[in-house]
Formats: sequence, C-alpha cells, structure tokens
Amino acid sequence: MRSFLALTALIAPTLWRLTEAALYTDPSLLPQLRYDFIIVGGKPFHPQARRRLLIPVLCTAGTAGNVLANRLSENAAYTVLVVEAGGSDEEVFAIQVPFLDSTLSSDASIIWNYTTTAQTGLFNRSISYPRGRVLGGSSSINYMVWTRGSKDDWDRYAEFTEDDGWSWDAMLPYMIKSLLSESSSRLRQSERLVPPSSGRNTTGEIDVSLHGHKGPVNISLASATTPIDGRILETTHDLPQLFPYNLDMNSGDPLGVGYTQSSITSAGRRANSAVSYLRPALERPNLHVLIQTQVTKLVASETLVNGTAAFTSVEVAKNASSDRIVFQANKEVILSAGAIGTPQILQLSGIGDPDKLRSVGITPLVNLSDVGENLVDQPILGSQWFANSTATNDQITRDATLATELYAQWNASGTGPYADGSPPQLIWTRVSNESTFFNDTFPDPASGPTSPHIEISVENGFISFVQSLPATGNFISMVTIVSSPASRGSVTLASSDPFDFPLIDPGFFTDPIDVDIMVEAIRQSMEFLRASAWTGYVLQEVSPFAQASTDAELAAYARNYSATENHPVGTARMSSASSSEGVLTPDLRVKGTSGLRVVDASVLPFIPAAHTQASVYAVAERAADIIIESWA
Repeated sequence: MRSFLALTALIAPTLWRLTEAALYTDPSLLPQLRYDFIIVGGKPFHPQARRRLLIPVLCTAGTAGNVLANRLSENAAYTVLVVEAGGSDEEVFAIQVPFLDSTLSSDASIIWNYTTTAQTGLFNRSISYPRGRVLGGSSSINYMVWTRGSKDDWDRYAEFTEDDGWSWDAMLPYMIKSLLSESSSRLRQSERLVPPSSGRNTTGEIDVSLHGHKGPVNISLASATTPIDGRILETTHDLPQLFPYNLDMNSGDPLGVGYTQSSITSAGRRANSAVSYLRPALERPNLHVLIQTQVTKLVASETLVNGTAAFTSVEVAKNASSDRIVFQANKEVILSAGAIGTPQILQLSGIGDPDKLRSVGITPLVNLSDVGENLVDQPILGSQWFANSTATNDQITRDATLATELYAQWNASGTGPYADGSPPQLIWTRVSNESTFFNDTFPDPASGPTSPHIEISVENGFISFVQSLPATGNFISMVTIVSSPASRGSVTLASSDPFDFPLIDPGFFTDPIDVDIMVEAIRQSMEFLRASAWTGYVLQEVSPFAQASTDAELAAYARNYSATENHPVGTARMSSASSSEGVLTPDLRVKGTSGLRVVDASVLPFIPAAHTQASVYAVAERAADIIIESWA
C-alpha cells in the first residue's frame, strides 16, 4: 500500500471545511430521552484510540445508519436519534482525496484498530482488521469501488430467506431508478451516475441505462487515464476467451474486464454516506445526532411484548467511567454498527449463544446461537513484477515534490491522479476448470454462473498488504481476491466489558478450496501478463513472489502474504422466518425479540462476489421502506 505521511503533514491545513451543524456531544444535554426510532451506529469505543476533534460536528453512524437517518427523518412526524462514537471526516484530509484511500486503514485516529485472532490459515499470523470509526463509517475508509454483486448473489438471498423481495429483479429498482410501487412503497434509488471530474469522454466504458441518476451517492468512472490502460484493453483482444471485455460489470453479470465504477463525486472527491445521506438531513428538527458517545448495550423491557423480549431502550456512556444514560424508542431500535460492532452489541445485550454469554458473565436473554457466527470476508494478495517504465505510481509515493504538485492540481480542480482511488479497470473471473475443481467434498462456493470466484486488478505500481515499497525500482502489481470464499469465522466477546474489543476470527483459508482458488487467481494473473500487450513492459517477478512456482509454493506464498479485503458480512444474517438458522427474519427483525432490527453488512447471509458498499446501500434503502411501511 502507499504511504504519504509527510505529504499529509504538509498539505492538510489547506483543506476546506464544510458548514457546521449543531450536534450533541453529551447525552445528558439531549432535550428528550424518548424517540420514535433510535439508530445505533457507534460501536464500543476503545479508550486508547481516542482522538481530539478540532470541530466536533457532522458525526454520525456508518454506511447503512446514515441512509436510515435520512429516510426515516423525512417524515416530520417521526423523531429520530442517531448514536455514534466516531469523529468528523472533515478533519482528515485523506478521506476526501481518492488517491490516498490506501493510507486510511492504518490511521488509528479514524478506525476501530481491531486485530484478528491468530489465523491458522495464514500460518498463525494475526492481522490488522480496521473498520471505520469516523463520520460515514467504513464508507469513509474503503477503496470506493461500486459493484452491486451478481444476479445470482441476490437471487440466493431471496431463496435463503424465502423472500423474493431480496431477489435481483426486486432490488434493482433501489439501484437504478425511482418509482412508486402499487403498495405505495417509495423504492428510492441509492446511486447517481455523474461524469468524472476531468469531463473526459467515457463512451464505451459504461452502460448508462443500467444506472440511477437521482440517488444520493455519486458514482463515476476514473477521472484520469494511466499508462497501462491501453495494454489492459488490448489484452481483452489478445485473450478474449479468458478475459472478455464487459461493458458494465453492474449489469448482474460482472464476468470479464471492465471499467471501475467508484463512489467519487464529479468534483473528484470521495462520496461517503455522510456526504451523500447525512448532511442533507442535518437541519431537520426531528433528527438528533449524538456523537462521541458509546453504546454499552441494548436494554430489554421488564414485560414481554407479544411473548418476546422487547429491546426498545439503548444504554450509552461517554466513557468507561461516566454515568450510563438510557434512551427509549417508541417504535424501534435499529442496530447499524457493522459486521463487527453489531454482533458485539447484541451479545453484550444478552442476545446470542447462551453458553458463550455465560462464559463471560452475561445473563442470556434471547437464545440465538448464530449471533457472531458465519463471518465471511475476502482474502486479498498483492504480487509484483518489475516494470519497464518510469511512469508508475511508485514515483508519486517516493517524490514528495511531485506528490505535492499533484495534490495542488486536485485541490484546485479535482483532477489528476489524486481524483482516482482504485485502478481504472477490474477483472472478474471464474476458475478455468470448474468440472474438476469442485466436487461433493468441496462444492462451488459461488452463488451461480454469473458470480465470479476471483477478482483481479492491475495496479500501476507496487501494491502489497504486508511488504513496504522498495527504495528503488518501478513495478506493476496484480492484486488477487477470492471473491466467493467458502471459509467462515466468528465474532465473540472477549469479556463483558463493552469497552473491550471483541475476538475477531475471519477464518481465512480454513477451507482449503479458498487456497486453491487463490492459487488459481495468481496463475490467471500471470496468464494475463503473458499476453502480447505486455511484451517488453513486464519484467521479472519480485521476491518473495519470484521464489514461488509450484502450486504448493504459491499456496504457501498466499498464506504468508494475504490480508483482508475489509468486506466482513454475515454475523447477524437474515434467514427465512421459520428457520432455526440465522439471526434475523427477512424484514430484518431480530428473531425472538420485538422492537429491534439490524440494518448493515452483517445481515447478508452470504458475501456478494463484489465490493460490499453498494449492497449495503441497497439493503438500507429497502430496509427504510420496510420500516416506514410497517408503521404506516
């Protein structure tokens, strides 16, 4: 990954600030203790990660929580409280600059600085597992890639939950168009396709008919071109059977090579959920946002509601030593703390596996053994070659003068390399020998034939998630991801203290089929660079990748150097209402409770073969309609 610490210190003071809004930083100062809806976006706050904010404003929940805050507060008759522990994205200039996306996951001031348990599949390495602790949640620190997943991904959700409302056809309106259904549900889209900040012609790079044009989240193609774009596209002509060109990877069939769509504004700035959803709603008098405040648990009522425990109260505290204050919801509490924070808060509240809860001194209230289970994430690996070029991003990383010049260009016009994050193209593939690759012992983990097993990106420079950039040389990297992993992990409590981090075990490579798929991904990336388009450009491999050639050596290399793609899902998964599996009903209510829903990445029963943010936005938009309709 890139490193820009010196540049950060040099240019951070030149950034703009947005209009301030009056938010609450002290729970005791809120004008009321009872609201119609309480959205829990803040995970328990680790005292060692505390950060002083220059302007404590514009701070609220993460990706899904901001959607709900906006949509529910549209009705002036509803009062809405959002509780969030993070800080302001305004004070962290790298959040605004797309090119600096890779620096964010190591900035302890804006992340939950989690570390996994020792991963047996990674040769017992414990790895960093950052999640966003800042306005916008993980939509403020991700790589901004906008992929909806495949048609088969969404149809599998519908089949698993026995709810056709989660199918591709039913969810597509939330992504691409606005309409009113016969049942008067609003069906609000999440995306707004905008031109890249450079204004360049993108004809032939996207199917505009497949995209929304009225939603809050700006989506665009790359602003700048790179020196290797032409070679990537030429490879689709050299090897069309292996790597066909795909006009739009968000059509429901992402397979092939296509142009990357990202959540970046037409001004060349990150479009996180805070910019897209929260700020337009902050002036509404019925929306209160409580920041820098930690949720310690959800509180069950003393009496049952329809025979189930009612969790319509939220206990919060400023820190471990401060007084606890309880807020009550007239209608619902909505938990939107993400795939790590949500299961932690549920378990702290007595909702989970009874034996595991008792082991840390928590009295079980609701027996839901799936809480915190089924954690799914995608392993990622960067492999490097020497490049016969002096126009790689390695020059920007090493040369502070050049970096400052490019930043100045971005700050003045929103253009240049700093206006882009991920590479301009992505490659989505399936394994090449499916008939022999999968069997009864190791079935295909993908949702269907439109779902990729593998994601590959061609990076114009040195990219590694373990190694540092060498002092000299120019590089090209192939980043490979197991996009449909079979391995499963868990999130469990380390103690009953809400200020302790949970135990996070993604279970990377615990299913051997994932290792086989990663090896296949590496070999496909090597095949891609053997196309004639790369002759004379790609030189020899870089160590330690250079020392791996057999399948066994590549498998060991993958275990040694893979990390997380930061796409955890599944820890409060929805299932059919009658199923003993899962945590939620298809309408996102927590089973065995009343007055409590979950809306975030944890609800997805399987990981989409994609980057997850677009899926979370779509889930949150449908959830808003479900909630509003249930109280109509």
